[in-house]
Amino acid sequence: MAVAGGPAMASDSSTDAWPADAPFAFSGDMDDFASAQAALARLYDVRHDFATFDAAYYGAMTRPVQAAYAAHSHWVNQNHALFLRSGVPGHPRDVELDKSRAAVARMLGASTEEIALSGGGTEALYALIANYAAIRPGDAVIHADVDYDEMQFACDYLEQSRGARIVRFSLPEPHTEANILAAYDKVLEDTPRAKLLLLTHLSNRNGLVPPVRAIVALAKARGVDVILDSAQAVGHIPFTVEETGADFIGFSLHKWLAAPLGTGGIYIRKERLQDIAPWLGNRIHGPEDIRARIPTGTVDFAARLTVPSAIAVQDAIGPGAKHRHLVRLRDYWVERVRDVPGLKIMLPDEPGRYGAVTGFRLPGMNGPDDAKKAAGLFLDKYRLLVVAKAGLASGPVLRVTPALFNTSAELDRLVAAIRAERGLFA
Repeated sequence: MAVAGGPAMASDSSTDAWPADAPFAFSGDMDDFASAQAALARLYDVRHDFATFDAAYYGAMTRPVQAAYAAHSHWVNQNHALFLRSGVPGHPRDVELDKSRAAVARMLGASTEEIALSGGGTEALYALIANYAAIRPGDAVIHADVDYDEMQFACDYLEQSRGARIVRFSLPEPHTEANILAAYDKVLEDTPRAKLLLLTHLSNRNGLVPPVRAIVALAKARGVDVILDSAQAVGHIPFTVEETGADFIGFSLHKWLAAPLGTGGIYIRKERLQDIAPWLGNRIHGPEDIRARIPTGTVDFAARLTVPSAIAVQDAIGPGAKHRHLVRLRDYWVERVRDVPGLKIMLPDEPGRYGAVTGFRLPGMNGPDDAKKAAGLFLDKYRLLVVAKAGLASGPVLRVTPALFNTSAELDRLVAAIRAERGLFA
């Protein structure tokens, strides 16, 4: 594997010299689990005295992306307001930012005009949900227990601000495809005035990946729009917007794509743009511009300029190979604790129902206090970061989310800790 030193300022010492990415190549054998781990580990500069299994929070940048971000930060700082006012010769601000929009569009199979960059997935989804224009008083908005807290809050805001009726339901366990589809079909059938459905592409609570396209089709057949929360899916599960069938998608770029913190975006199918109102009446961009749907304040422009570098690293590894490796990391620890009596793995083994994220419950673990106690013990005693997650109707879980930089040796530590603490709540 060859890893170049990363982007650097061009040799021209003038302040308008654009940071250029050095060539990047990845030659690790992604089909061999041990070789892939070794090759991927060399891409990261992260601490390993703690084993951190929280990639669902955000993704550590690889060394090449970190170097690109540093170079862009230096350049933006050096040119300061001249760049923000599009005064740097050859580098107008929006032209450079549109390169990032275009890179995201290519990754998702969309057009550049259907993509706007945001300050992360939460901001993106608030923009779509809170500004969904077709809601009328009495219309129903549906969300499930597997959906992210803040996106549920955004749906609830439609009740407070627009007179919508909120319909909450829980997915039955086990989360098999048949059970999931039956639950969505029933809630849609039982809600004749449903107008909007929040659907999570990959749940941050337990890692569930529902059959997205089939659910979107069920909703559309009843005249219900879907806002797809792909915050945990972009850079994790290879997909295109057409494969989902969704017209509105919000996503993070600083999670599984591992772009700099504070990066995300929205997709709106161009024929549906007017169904999402501009952000709080935003007129910086015109009503035909998707960028009017996102706050237009002064942001970390260097972070947004670095997005194509993160996509380039992912492309070099291979999105499909990356996904397969993440699933192998997940399967590695899950298979080694299945025989622990009373331990509950929250997801079925159906192909396509999970990625890297999986929740589990220790035997006898009940309530959020138990989950927090267990997470604290794993951190303090074993130097393992797992996350207590509440919100599922069946109760809280401990979430494990390995990243590309995690190793089987670290997962062995997790397995040993689970086995050692299986009687914590007995």
